[in-house]
Amino acid sequence: MMTLTKETLQICYRPMTEDDLTAAYSLSQLVKWPHRIDDWKLVHHLGTGFIAEYNQESIGTVLCWNHGDHYASLGMVIVSPEKQGNGIGRKLMERVLEKIGDQKNVLLFATPSGQPLYESFGFRAASKVYQHQAIVEASNSVDANLTKMQRQILQADHAKIVELAETSCGLAREAALNEILKSATGIVTESQGEITGFAIIRKFGRGYAIGPVIASSQEQAKAMIQSLINQHINEFVRIDVPQSSQLSIWLEEIGLPQVDTVVEMIRGDMPQRDNTLRQYALINQALG
Repeated sequence: MMTLTKETLQICYRPMTEDDLTAAYSLSQLVKWPHRIDDWKLVHHLGTGFIAEYNQESIGTVLCWNHGDHYASLGMVIVSPEKQGNGIGRKLMERVLEKIGDQKNVLLFATPSGQPLYESFGFRAASKVYQHQAIVEASNSVDANLTKMQRQILQADHAKIVELAETSCGLAREAALNEILKSATGIVTESQGEITGFAIIRKFGRGYAIGPVIASSQEQAKAMIQSLINQHINEFVRIDVPQSSQLSIWLEEIGLPQVDTVVEMIRGDMPQRDNTLRQYALINQALG
């Protein structure tokens, strides 16, 4: 049997459409990613992307998202395990970076195996993100003084939530958060009638994902995260936290072990982030 090589593979690269999402979902299942078809629908609705096809079969994907005039991000870079080593990932990167253009700074989150490819396109490592997840088996207490400041997110809070998110991470977040908040729940922390932080939880993958979490202190972030976890005992919960959050040891202690690490990478300049607010958990690794 003839072995397929870079020279013999006749691969078509084209824009991704909604009709491709079932195939994209199947491809992500092959590489053991947890995304549901609804998770694919969300990230595709918020962005744009490309499909690699061989013999009318989807063998590669990539997506990108705009975050205002100066920033974009990319992710969902998948190549079928059977077709890896044929330069497909590189071709997908070339197309998505051409789509983004040279005028924007670009962020992504890389697995260790993917990092060399991204470095060849001018990306550099900036920080790390730690993935924690488990079926939560027991609740933990939360400081009563902090829980008294918490309440459920209301529709009227959405504009303030977007403002806090954009201040803390330096990226436009209105489109992503407004879409996520259609089906997510969460809590805000108030002080003297002013919202000072929030935490969102939504269905994702095998269960629920917490994020983003924006707070003015680590204690505030922990209180909101624990309050959400306590609402989902005996359910699968995932949270992706940046290295700067310094939450990994605590998450291990409360029953959410670290299962993976990815590298935050940037091509260009990092966004300017407010020192008085911090992002303690990401929306997810695709959207940042």
